[in-house]
Amino acid sequence: MKVTISKLHSYKNNKKITMITAYDALFAKIFDEYVDTILVGDSLNMSFFGESDTVSATLEQMIYHTKAVCNGAKNAYIIADMPFGTYQTPFDALKNATKIFKETKADAVKLEGGKEKAETIKLLTDNAISVVGHIGLMPQFSRSEGGYKVKGKDEESRKKLLEDAKSIEEAGAVLLVVEGVKEEVAREITESVKIPVIGIGAGRFVDGQVLVWSDMLGFFDEFKPKFVRRYLNGAEIVRESVKKYVEDVKSVEFPKEAEIY
Repeated sequence: MKVTISKLHSYKNNKKITMITAYDALFAKIFDEYVDTILVGDSLNMSFFGESDTVSATLEQMIYHTKAVCNGAKNAYIIADMPFGTYQTPFDALKNATKIFKETKADAVKLEGGKEKAETIKLLTDNAISVVGHIGLMPQFSRSEGGYKVKGKDEESRKKLLEDAKSIEEAGAVLLVVEGVKEEVAREITESVKIPVIGIGAGRFVDGQVLVWSDMLGFFDEFKPKFVRRYLNGAEIVRESVKKYVEDVKSVEFPKEAEIY
């Protein structure tokens, strides 16, 4: 049964929400059986395309991959990231989010930023486009901030995060992603808003969790962020399988009679 935003809202303070990224129909179909929500994250620019950050992801890329995910997942609530540069002004955001909604079956778009994005979020929601907010460590800001930095370490940062969360909620956002934030501050944020808060590197006291699939399944093994738990050594399994395939071909162990027409 299709997960709706009403269902996700009913989970607030009641049941943990599960979210995972996906970029294609194959993995989306697998994940769809288990998770509540799928995020077509601009993280694909790093884990799928091999770039060093998310900044160069394009609107066309996001639409292409969102279409693929929607083809594979029929039940999960699907969120498409708005890439860097597509929501610099409220009207840019409306034009580009409308394009995403018209060309895909995404349930919502996600954009990064705090209270300064409240006007943008309100314009989108006033035009029937559901929005997921994203505060804390914001990957699209990595170049300007000189890397990926945990937020909520001091009182000034804490106050800003709480103010950002309230502003985003009041503007009409349906969910809020909080990334790379000290656990107690993430807890305060979660308790201060009525919409569900999804954490990534934000501790235990949020309404749900999200991980990048290639991190969680061990396919991206160049480094592992502290907040990631690996549930599979995917890269090693694939390497061993490909190695065995190559050995079987070279030794004429593949194909066997049962694999021949």
